[in-house]
Amino acid sequence: MAGSTGPTKSAGSRRSSNSAARPSAEADSGRSPARSRGAQLRRGARIRRLRALLVVFALLLGLAGFGAWALYGSNWVLVERVSVSGNKVLTEKQVSDAARIPVGTPLLSVDRAAAERRLTTSLPRLDEVRVVRAFPHGIGIEVTERKPELVMKHGGKFVEVDAEGVRFDVVQEQPKGVPLLVMEVERSAGLRHFGKERLRREAVRAAAALPDSVRRDTRTVRMRSYDSITLELTGGRTVQWGSGERGGAKAESLTALMKASKGARHFDVSVPSAPASSGS
Repeated sequence: MAGSTGPTKSAGSRRSSNSAARPSAEADSGRSPARSRGAQLRRGARIRRLRALLVVFALLLGLAGFGAWALYGSNWVLVERVSVSGNKVLTEKQVSDAARIPVGTPLLSVDRAAAERRLTTSLPRLDEVRVVRAFPHGIGIEVTERKPELVMKHGGKFVEVDAEGVRFDVVQEQPKGVPLLVMEVERSAGLRHFGKERLRREAVRAAAALPDSVRRDTRTVRMRSYDSITLELTGGRTVQWGSGERGGAKAESLTALMKASKGARHFDVSVPSAPASSGS
């Protein structure tokens, strides 16, 4: 009897173990389909998102291609006119011809910087140039012309000189109200030291500082050296200006001196703190 007890317990133990394991296996088999369905749903969501992204990307690519075609390949945004503003001496045709912007090209293909360089190179009268796009069919050229402060006579014609001393154009007649610059510096020591360009700038600097009332009466600016600039006015009057330095102080001194010396013909403001006048 004692010998049969062991095997009996062993069989019961195996049955108990098997019966305990069955619920666990059944539970696993019950959760497995649910997990599978969840994984399938997640994969489906990822696929739908990917498809949506691909559709959006395709739409954006199509829009970009259409936009490029509309701007560069279609007839919708082409240059149909070139307008010019700010010109006073130059004609609109002169400016537009120098810009060389062909009508009929795509508006965005116009190289504005290159057009600006062509204008300032071929038309020295232009001081500032700005080329702008005027959608959908226009190009605008905004210019600022140089203004002559003085003119220099050369071969029967007149060379215009701006406020920076730049000689920018040659005209047949002396512009009204612009004084004549006469350079007599060949024997001047300042010519070797400063050079003709610098001396010319000093003369222009003096002319630019003149009061309006004096400038209207100025006919000639005569330069003999760096510190010897003389203004020749109407009525045989002269002004010894000196150098181009301290132009504002000299202009104020000259205005006051002319008011105080009504009958004078010669004025000296080369030292503005000690002006002098003479002649009657």
